[in-house]
Amino acid sequence: MRIAISGKSGCGNTTVSQLVAENLGYPMINFTFRTLSEEKGIEFWTFCKMAEESDEFDLEVDKRQVEMALAQPDCVLGSRLAIWMLKQADLKVYLTASSIERARRITQREGGTLSERLEQTQMRDANDSARYLRLYNIDNSDTTVADLVIDTSELEPEQIAALIVKEAKAREKR
Repeated sequence: MRIAISGKSGCGNTTVSQLVAENLGYPMINFTFRTLSEEKGIEFWTFCKMAEESDEFDLEVDKRQVEMALAQPDCVLGSRLAIWMLKQADLKVYLTASSIERARRITQREGGTLSERLEQTQMRDANDSARYLRLYNIDNSDTTVADLVIDTSELEPEQIAALIVKEAKAREKR
């Protein structure tokens, strides 16, 4: 079973994807902008600015993660566009949370002030959404393609993962 998990930054995509993959014994595929920026040796926020100027980074990340997922019969793909890009996913999950909650989580993870992270998060959301619409005609706020939409604001990562695993196991029995 291929499981695709998407959501905007700070929703818990990476953490939840790891937990789901571990629980099911599946490989996790999480090739992201952050991964590519590290691979290229470019500071993340500088890399994001560069991506605003050139489509090559989005196209490379999206192509590579789908190729990696298709090479696996069972996997968990966690990325901003996984539920749209991995058409062959057997379960598509979209994670949501408010901007302030996502900024709070990013502040805990990366430091800085909440107001600074909130501003960056909102700017990143707007930039990402504009790029996805332009590149792929994808509205990354439209959750209608998802099989399961989970508001992560009040849930712990383990609780979210348990909901996804339960749904995956129910689908395996069909």
